[in-house]
Amino acid sequence: MFATSEIELDQTALANNLNYIRKVIGKDVRLSSVVKGNAYGHGIFEFVPMAETLGVDHFSVFSADEALEVTNISMHRSQVMVMGFVDNAELEWAVLNEVEFFVFELDRLEKAIEMARKVGKKARIHLEFETGLNRTGFIKTDLVRAVEFLKKNLDHFELMGDCTHYAGAESIANYVRVKNQIKKFNKMDKWLRSTGLEPLVKHTACSAAAISYPKSRMEMVRIGILQYGFWPSKETFIDCIKHVSSREDPLRRVMKWKSKVMDVKEVNTGEFIGYGTTFMASENMKIATVPVGYSHGYARSLSNQGRVLIRGKRLAVVGIVNMNLLIVDVSECPGAEKGDEVVLIGDQGDNSISVSSFGELSDQLNYELLTRLPRNIPRTVIANETLTNQIPTNGLSKA
Repeated sequence: MFATSEIELDQTALANNLNYIRKVIGKDVRLSSVVKGNAYGHGIFEFVPMAETLGVDHFSVFSADEALEVTNISMHRSQVMVMGFVDNAELEWAVLNEVEFFVFELDRLEKAIEMARKVGKKARIHLEFETGLNRTGFIKTDLVRAVEFLKKNLDHFELMGDCTHYAGAESIANYVRVKNQIKKFNKMDKWLRSTGLEPLVKHTACSAAAISYPKSRMEMVRIGILQYGFWPSKETFIDCIKHVSSREDPLRRVMKWKSKVMDVKEVNTGEFIGYGTTFMASENMKIATVPVGYSHGYARSLSNQGRVLIRGKRLAVVGIVNMNLLIVDVSECPGAEKGDEVVLIGDQGDNSISVSSFGELSDQLNYELLTRLPRNIPRTVIANETLTNQIPTNGLSKA
């Protein structure tokens, strides 16, 4: 059976992006690859081995089930860090499998130490500080209690790191707030170390912070959207290029999402296209149907706004995006026929459809559209044999 669309992942593009990120963060800063949200829609099972081949050996996820997926597919027993949800019932598994996890409240900390005692292994924890996002993280008074508890249980944990998360580093509107968070984190880190507890690494930077706030890079950065070839925002991209002579985008899109033309037909002037009356042909038109709709991650809000590539031409989506298909005006491409490749995200000829262009048209963030791509879309890695043979698989996440 053939899927209605497929996703290709370009290993050469990923290598380019990782090399760029490593140049930005410097050789002494570790890179943790963020693969939450099914690797931002790219697919954990496809992306993790591809990244490991390029030297990545540390992955960040949101939840324990994602951590399990990474540990199941990892080729090199890479380190895995859970930044968000771990149910108390999952802590035993995490400790047994040496999965690292954030601790931001006392109940999780106490249960983690209890599981560590039970299984005879140390819990690998990262203390998260509340610095101004007001989401998760220890405030100072609770951190004092956490430290008192930890100092009574020194044999049952490894303090892998201390960390925080910024409140919108991708927007200049949050500049003062983020700067204050950096100051507060450093103050809390200094206090923690004064108690005798020494985190192995301090880490606070996401993709946007790593680009826009050099002081946030510290000893490790948690890079998500950048590695996939997308920018957190236009402002972040401007921060990247404003100090260099070239204005070209240094990133390459790892993903190409494509489908095929399912049918081609003629529509006469004055006829409506698709459901309802949202689009009427103002002249005789040629249209193509594509078997991708909002159930496949192509937003209904892109009705009469979206763009696709067919035979190298950028063409308009007309009418309402259905659950299972969309309609394209191919009048400018008279040779279009059944079976032609349709690029929904990615390059074809000299043209490109970027996720950011979707965002501008549908009020979706890069992150939102990518992570909504269903898991059942087949994903294929386009491997580069030269890269696979030349790049060592250990330690390059620190390069």
